[in-house]
Amino acid sequence: MYIVIEGQDGTGKSTQVRLIQEYFEKQGREVVVMDEPDGDLPQAHEIHDLILVQGKEYGLEPITNVLLFTASRMELWRKIAEPVLARGGIVISARNWWSTLAYQGYGEGISRSKIIRLTKEILPERYVSPTHGVILIASDEARLSRQMGRGKAVETFEAKADDFQQRVNNAYPQIAKKFNIQTVDASGTIEEVRDLIFRELGII
Repeated sequence: MYIVIEGQDGTGKSTQVRLIQEYFEKQGREVVVMDEPDGDLPQAHEIHDLILVQGKEYGLEPITNVLLFTASRMELWRKIAEPVLARGGIVISARNWWSTLAYQGYGEGISRSKIIRLTKEILPERYVSPTHGVILIASDEARLSRQMGRGKAVETFEAKADDFQQRVNNAYPQIAKKFNIQTVDASGTIEEVRDLIFRELGII
């Protein structure tokens, strides 16, 4: 089973992924979290830093970001996800290629059809169409409050102007509609959001 929890920065993806992981581990299942675009893989981590940390200095072209993100996904999928899925395990990811569609497509203006075509050419169908996918939606106020409380360094795309952030915000409902992905209101408490996600996954 391959599960993806998507959404704009500050919607609580990592927290919800952890709760899903804990649930399935209590059932005795093998679970691996594949946190894109970083992941527990040295080459993916280096690509992550190149785009999201050093990218502010380098000023990478949007199409370069698309290609690098896609390369990172291929490495993570082949080396982490596929072996687990082949054993009947569960892979949970905070983000997948829908992020590139939102950030580089809607946000940075790269052709969305080009991103879709490239992803489908490079990644297998099982990656492109997860077993379960949920997009978390939260207000700007809720997202920014969570981001400020994380104590993490601001990364490349978090530092972009408000108009970019708004384009990304507007992108996720459109992506959900286009690809028939369930959305969940992430403005509630952690437990309330968890229960909504678990219902979508059919586990409560």
